[in-house]
Amino acid sequence: MPRFRNLVFSFLCALCVPYASVVNSQPLAPVEGDYKIANFKFRSGETLPELNLHYRTYGQAGNPAVLIMHGTGGAGSQFIREGFAGQLFGAGQLLDASKYFIVLPDDIGHGKSSKPSDGLHAKFPHYDYDDMIELEYRLVTEHLNVKHLRLVLGTSMGGMHTWLWGETYPDFMDALMPLPFLPLQIAGRNRMTRKMAMDAIRNDPQWKNGEYTSQPLQGLTTAIYVLMWMGSSPLQYQKNYPTRDAADKYVEDQVRTRLRTTDANDLLYQFDSSRNYNPQPKLESIKAKLIAVNSADDQVNPPEQGILEREIKRVPNGRAVVLPISDETRGHGSHTIPGLWKQYLAELLESPKR
Repeated sequence: MPRFRNLVFSFLCALCVPYASVVNSQPLAPVEGDYKIANFKFRSGETLPELNLHYRTYGQAGNPAVLIMHGTGGAGSQFIREGFAGQLFGAGQLLDASKYFIVLPDDIGHGKSSKPSDGLHAKFPHYDYDDMIELEYRLVTEHLNVKHLRLVLGTSMGGMHTWLWGETYPDFMDALMPLPFLPLQIAGRNRMTRKMAMDAIRNDPQWKNGEYTSQPLQGLTTAIYVLMWMGSSPLQYQKNYPTRDAADKYVEDQVRTRLRTTDANDLLYQFDSSRNYNPQPKLESIKAKLIAVNSADDQVNPPEQGILEREIKRVPNGRAVVLPISDETRGHGSHTIPGLWKQYLAELLESPKR
């Protein structure tokens, strides 16, 4: 067997085929880095003397560049798992890391980037989505020297950023794929749930205007409940937790796990950063080809509102897709499952460069 394995390895080397890519589609570990910006001024008028943006990259600089942005409370690290990178970044896959330069930032307030829990607490600048995409743009252009993006793709909050990228930097990309957020101001039930989470934290006496020494557990737990509900899928929850005891245990386990890694100020700022989001007035300014994908069981962006279908008509090269509910969809979390939407990604990547 060792002799046979060595022969196979020698044969693959002769063909210039990476042995690891044949054995496992998961690409090599990403390269991590930090970009420090001095005296960044936010749209609120506040300034941070030193702002750090953490990021991960796959592939070689100089290859066609792809920017992928995470959701509220997430980080670029969520994309390096087998269920995402292993489905998209491996050899021969749609975003083959040997052919693309893939950038995965931790947005401000998230992951290993600057955030309230680093020490400023509630004195941290009140960033919004416009600040966040400016910082993403500066990371890509100033630090990573990218002149043009082949694709901008975002999940959840990153999906909202994708709409804003198309409007703010309309000539900078070939294609856009927002997953799964709607291109209008956050209002109605969506805004109400966010306000409930923020109020729960602020109204907890232990929050102490952000200067707590231990987490305000009552408010933070309620905010976590809100997050769980927003991302829930009734079909999957009923299938996976079909008894009272199973459902109760899931909630208890989730809260216990999330409390270990969630900071109340960080979560409060993350929810609040969506306050000014509203790409609706400038949809006609988007030039790149855009395919927006939602799932019919997404409780955050319920399709019965008809908003996506209405607004996509204003995007010159836009198309809307609503995935039907199935055993594979996961409500709002469907955006993290490439198998559900990568056929539309393939369509985008076939579009000509601009």
